[in-house]
Amino acid sequence: MNQPLAYVHPGAKIAKNVVIEPFTTIHNNVVIGEGTWIGSNVTIMEGARIGKNCNIFPGAVISAVPQDLKYNDEDTIVEIGDNVTIRECVTINRGTADRMKTVIGNNCLIMAYCHIAHDCIVGNNCIFSNNSTLAGHITIGDYVVLAGMTAVHQFCSIGNHAFVTGGSLVRKDVPPFVKAAREPLSYVGINSVGLRRRGFTSEKIREIQNIFRILYQKNYNNTQAGDIIEAEMEATPERDEILQFIRNSHRGIMKGYFKSN
Repeated sequence: MNQPLAYVHPGAKIAKNVVIEPFTTIHNNVVIGEGTWIGSNVTIMEGARIGKNCNIFPGAVISAVPQDLKYNDEDTIVEIGDNVTIRECVTINRGTADRMKTVIGNNCLIMAYCHIAHDCIVGNNCIFSNNSTLAGHITIGDYVVLAGMTAVHQFCSIGNHAFVTGGSLVRKDVPPFVKAAREPLSYVGINSVGLRRRGFTSEKIREIQNIFRILYQKNYNNTQAGDIIEAEMEATPERDEILQFIRNSHRGIMKGYFKSN
């Protein structure tokens, strides 16, 4: 803490065992949890709430005001959970009057040059690879992986355990448990590798595959597919999660892959 070449505002609340490297600036109304390491040339602005045992690498800017012309100096925040790694030059903007906060869950890895805009809600155990960009008001579930240079349109949602391939443009909602790829972004199967790594059984993976076959391979519209899934598939947490996601989607879900001649 006693780093003479860093500036820490007297109003910041810094827990024990926090390491702050030279040339970092920490503004007023900031809270940082125990065991967090903050590299050099980091800027942490008003409204940041950072958890325990985080690592924030050089050049990151946390809790800057939103890049939104509607923002009117509301008293908003950024909440970052525990055990989060934020790599070089990541930018995370605080919320607007819509949600009043931007949230990053626990155990996330945000790689270099990612941008997370205002009012985004990101779950736990997510990985965003280099240069991934989230526009405002996005909701992302747990265990979501965005490969490098993915761009997500404002107000989109991405469900739990989804995997989005590199360079993708996410314009529609991405259901849970799936792999998304190609242009336009499409369903290309379920994220079976990720599900196995997280303890899903082969039986559970087959159940999820069968649900998405009805949704994407039987030529039903989303409403018809949802009704058939509900009627014919056994009620399980995964089935109900998929149905709820589809029925609550405001932007509509991405399409299935269609190979043109």
